[in-house]
Amino acid sequence: MCLAQSSPKVSLDTNQTLFATLTAINACGYDTELSVSDPLRAEIREEVAKATETSMQAREDTDLLCNYYREHAQADPSRTLAQYVSLALLLDGPPNFSLKVKDSDLPPDAMNVVGFVPILQKFYNSAGLANIWARHQDAYESLTARYHEPLSKVLFDTEIYLKLPSAGYLGHSFSVYLDPMGAPDQTNARNYGSDYYVVISPGVAPTLKIEQIRHTYLHYLLDPLAMKYSILIDGLKPLLDRVKKAPMDDSFKEDISLLVTESFIRAIEARTSSTGKTSEAEREAAVQRDGEQGYVLTEYFYDALVQFEKSPTGLRNAYSDLIGRIDLRKEEKRASNVQFATRADPELVRFSQPSHPKLLVTAEQRLSAGDAESAKKLAQQALDSKTEDPGRALFILAQVATMNRDMQGARHYFEQALGVAQEPKVVAWSHIYLGRILDLEEDRAAAIDHYRLALSASASLPEAKAAAEHGLAQPFEPPAHPQNDPGKRN
Repeated sequence: MCLAQSSPKVSLDTNQTLFATLTAINACGYDTELSVSDPLRAEIREEVAKATETSMQAREDTDLLCNYYREHAQADPSRTLAQYVSLALLLDGPPNFSLKVKDSDLPPDAMNVVGFVPILQKFYNSAGLANIWARHQDAYESLTARYHEPLSKVLFDTEIYLKLPSAGYLGHSFSVYLDPMGAPDQTNARNYGSDYYVVISPGVAPTLKIEQIRHTYLHYLLDPLAMKYSILIDGLKPLLDRVKKAPMDDSFKEDISLLVTESFIRAIEARTSSTGKTSEAEREAAVQRDGEQGYVLTEYFYDALVQFEKSPTGLRNAYSDLIGRIDLRKEEKRASNVQFATRADPELVRFSQPSHPKLLVTAEQRLSAGDAESAKKLAQQALDSKTEDPGRALFILAQVATMNRDMQGARHYFEQALGVAQEPKVVAWSHIYLGRILDLEEDRAAAIDHYRLALSASASLPEAKAAAEHGLAQPFEPPAHPQNDPGKRN
């Protein structure tokens, strides 16, 4: 359903992959805000429960699904939901749910649960999710109809204020997805390349988080302009030295384009907040809070927008002047006088930021070459610098300890790796190694528990799956030649 009359690339819709993913985690205990969710959520949950009760295959697939879900649950339920939303947005539709991107291009939270995909494929078929979706498709479409008008209005008003029609954004898309199977109070916004998404779960109260949608829409409109004038924005990089102690996310302290755009967006939000209801003093207080969180150009843009509002020139033509008129020395001085707050509001939009580690790649190469000491130093350096995946670093340290026959040290590192690991391979092989250590200690029951967990985490990893199945079939015996250990991670 098109939202902005001027562009078919702006839409309000439902998504069957999101439905399948969120319905699956609901079947495994995702109950957050169930009591205030749209009644459709409870209805679908009941139908799934009945479908799985009548099929042995469905029960087996549900057990596998739920083991995986519990293993990858986060302490914060919102993060548990967020990682599955990130994954779902990067999957094609059922029944294959194939990845739209390479594994290496997945953002970290989606990578953390990528092993969920083959399990979801089985569950989707055995639980009859296609039929359940078909029965409720009309109800889903009625949700989009209910919220079409208010969403269209806020997006239209935003375009009018900026004098910037989204029709000119060829190759870009902005999608709002509604799905009642999530928590109503949580909004998930994502930017993957030129595509922007907002995922919202309607609740009993017939309201949506309009401000969060508009914030993402402003990114959709402003991010391409920042990219177009990146050379001009790069001249503002010295400002990054002034915000190192700010509480905002580190990405804004490292990328001047992100800092400029977020400051600009917050200024627009302050200028357009509930006109007629919000006093000027309240708007200025909001601008000050933004500056104290680290978005130090918010005040500049807030003042500059006064003249922009009076001019007939649209933002596409005015943008370079707005950036070019920034007095760097003045803004550096202003930033130097800011007393930063102790905490900042989390940024709503999560950008695609696949990790491309360097230290850990080298560490793994040195480990494969038998240079355990160099691998240990590199892994520890990556862990201490906090710039790369801590789960992989701890896993390498555990492997080094294994090579050095330090079983207690290995056990310690494998357990630590499981506490923070995002990569399915690390999770699966850590459980396998722990199972083998426990087998050597003749604690077969505990070893079996780890092999089972490894099996649930290795659905998309044939070698790890085979190793886990072998561990379940018989206790581990160390090979005559350790270098031929099938558990060795390439």
